[in-house]
Amino acid sequence: MTINEKQQEIIDEFALFDDWMDKYNYLIEQSKDLPEMEPENKTEENLIEGCQSKVWLHAEMDGDKLVFRADSDAIITKGLIALLIRVLSGRKPEEIKDANLYFIDEIGLKENLSPTRSNGLLAMINKIKAYAMAYELKKNQ
Repeated sequence: MTINEKQQEIIDEFALFDDWMDKYNYLIEQSKDLPEMEPENKTEENLIEGCQSKVWLHAEMDGDKLVFRADSDAIITKGLIALLIRVLSGRKPEEIKDANLYFIDEIGLKENLSPTRSNGLLAMINKIKAYAMAYELKKNQ
C-alpha cells in the first residue's frame, strides 16, 4: 500500500463516525494497536520536544526502509503517533520526507484538537521528517 492509500484507508475509517466523541474513541483504539516500544528506546534523545505529553519516537533503517517505534504517556497523543506510524513507517526516507499528510485535515484533526495537541502533532510530524532527512543524507554520503 502506498502512503496515499494508507491515508485514504484512515479517512474512510474516520468517515464511519459522525460524532467527534466517537472519533476520539477510535483514536484511542488506534493507540492500542501501536506495537510496544522497547524500554531502552524511551530515552531523553528520543523524546519529541514541543509535545505537552511525553512522546518517544525511535527510528532505524530496515534495509532501505525507515521503521518507527513510538510511545506516549497520554492516550490521545499515543493515538496520533500511531496514525502517523501507520502511514509512514516502513517507507523509504525520501517518500517520508516528501509525503503530503492530507489525512490530518480530511479527518478533521486540526479543528478538533486542542492547540497544545495540534502543536504536539506538528512536532511529531517534524521529528519523523527530520529522521527521514537524516537517514537520506546518511545514505547519500
